[in-house]
Amino acid sequence: MNIAMNSFPILETSRLRLREIKETDAASMLAYLSDTEVMKHYGLEPFQTIEEAFDEISWYQSTLKQKTGIRWGITLKEESVVIGSCGFLNIASQHYRSEIGYELHRNYWGKGIASEALGAVIAYGFEQLKLQRIQALIEPPNIASIKLAEKQGFVREGLLRNYEYTCGKFDDMYMYSLLGQDFATSIKGKL
Repeated sequence: MNIAMNSFPILETSRLRLREIKETDAASMLAYLSDTEVMKHYGLEPFQTIEEAFDEISWYQSTLKQKTGIRWGITLKEESVVIGSCGFLNIASQHYRSEIGYELHRNYWGKGIASEALGAVIAYGFEQLKLQRIQALIEPPNIASIKLAEKQGFVREGLLRNYEYTCGKFDDMYMYSLLGQDFATSIKGKL
């Protein structure tokens, strides 16, 4: 598995362009990362300052440099404004495994945008990064994210009790996974 690249990969779908997030995107990121509904299941308190958005961008850049993650900014093709992000984190290359995460500005919920972006990132993970397993950790109350993962073919493997301590409380997490052979089968079924 190799994240080494000459340039950041741009992913395109029918409506979306997924691209590298830059410092110039901090204000648009702050618009959704400061929303309590968007951040409800994110594991962080809603952002208050532009500096927090810059820190988030720095974290994305550091995971890419360390080859432990890659995060795309979600934009509509006709606009350049980042309305969310999606990508891999905690890549364990020796195990061909990664976690996946995503969030989207509330104004774009319910339009299939998260599903479209997630599908493109999943395809990149299996086809380009040669992952065998993509996993998602989802809080049980996050019904929208559960539906999104299941729509993409993820299977719930179990409940991790008190798995994370965030925002002053312990959170249970469902472990979901999608395997390379599941992805290959679903692609063949769509042909």
